[in-house]
Amino acid sequence: MTNPTSPQAASSISFDAFLPPDMAIKAETIGVKKALMGPRNTVALAVLAGAFIAMGAIFATTVTAGAAGHLSFGITKLVGGLVFCLGLILVIVAGAELFTGNNLIVMAWADGQISLRQVLRNWTLVYVGNFIGSIATAVLMFYSRQYTFGGGAIGLNMLNIAHGKTSLDFGQAIVLGILCNALVCLAVWLCFSARTTTDKILSIIFPITAFVAAGFEHSVANMYFIPMGLFVKMGAPATFWESIGKTALDFPNLTWGNFFIANLLPVTIGNIIGGSVMVGLVYWFIYIRKGIKPAAAK
Repeated sequence: MTNPTSPQAASSISFDAFLPPDMAIKAETIGVKKALMGPRNTVALAVLAGAFIAMGAIFATTVTAGAAGHLSFGITKLVGGLVFCLGLILVIVAGAELFTGNNLIVMAWADGQISLRQVLRNWTLVYVGNFIGSIATAVLMFYSRQYTFGGGAIGLNMLNIAHGKTSLDFGQAIVLGILCNALVCLAVWLCFSARTTTDKILSIIFPITAFVAAGFEHSVANMYFIPMGLFVKMGAPATFWESIGKTALDFPNLTWGNFFIANLLPVTIGNIIGGSVMVGLVYWFIYIRKGIKPAAAK
């Protein structure tokens, strides 16, 4: 048995981050595990992820409420992005299944470790679970009446965010979704290099802050943001509307139809392209494709 205090044992212990080739193998291994996970655990962890991302959205909505006129547009978006990081930190550190991050499963598929059917099965279960977790959180938030806090400033922010998202052009929403999930999957990719919780948190902060500050579109976040705005629009009492000096008619594009067709559909398409193609398949091509993958890892 090797003495743990011996020079040989010390040389086998490293606190350095994993390098990209090792990150690619780790990503592939994790992708296989995710694809083979049982449906009950997959859905349960996906519901958690939907709720976790919603928590980040709640944090961002709250801290940016009433910021107009007090902070510049860029600073407001920066602050919102920083606090939104809570969502992915909870997903990665606490453990949950997020549709956008799971786009990286295509690395295992491209290497022949899992089938396309297994990839689509995982994506479907996780997407549904994320939707349940996000909507359930929005329902709880509506009945908490948190939207009335700050003289209705939080509710007005919810309405403005949701209305802005449902006012996008279809093609614009696809492109914003592509750019968003490229950054989200890069955040997850960077976490594959991490050896500590601190490493993971630091890896998450800048890519996620960047996508939120830039106004890119995240399908799972929108499963909270837009229904929350819709619940306020449809169910808020007259006293709320009086407090913000608005009516429901001031948000004409905020409808369930626009949520699903004008936002969620194109943003989901964009997220898949940005995560699977621009990150997952690119790193598969660089580090894993036949003739490139290290012999020890085959």
